[in-house]
Amino acid sequence: MAIAIERNPAHFLRRVVQADLAVSAAAGALQLAAAEPLARLTAIDAGVLRGSGLVLMAWIGFLGWALSRPAITAPMARAMIGVNLAWVAASVLVWLEGAIAPNPLGLAYVLAQAAVVAVFADLQYFGLRRLRRG
Repeated sequence: MAIAIERNPAHFLRRVVQADLAVSAAAGALQLAAAEPLARLTAIDAGVLRGSGLVLMAWIGFLGWALSRPAITAPMARAMIGVNLAWVAASVLVWLEGAIAPNPLGLAYVLAQAAVVAVFADLQYFGLRRLRRG
């Protein structure tokens, strides 16, 4: 089995942003459309789930705008990395500070989201470094 290696750094970063948009849209839609059932499963307040779903909708708006541009610039990529890292920190802090008291499934949900977002931040950083090197 061969692994395709993306030679175009701009194309790699664009694909990462497309994946971030798709995953963020799915998570945001789930949290908005199924906040009550998700709250019962996770012991995370439905209002918190809806609020984070709305934040994700704004996020996908930004990602969609960035993808509509001819190129993802370094400042755009840095903003994406920063927002993703802030999401990771906020996800962990709301739990550690007691703003949410999820059950084990809820904690897994919060930490899994944070882990996925951390991977996106890392891939975006990698893509940004590749852009700089040309």
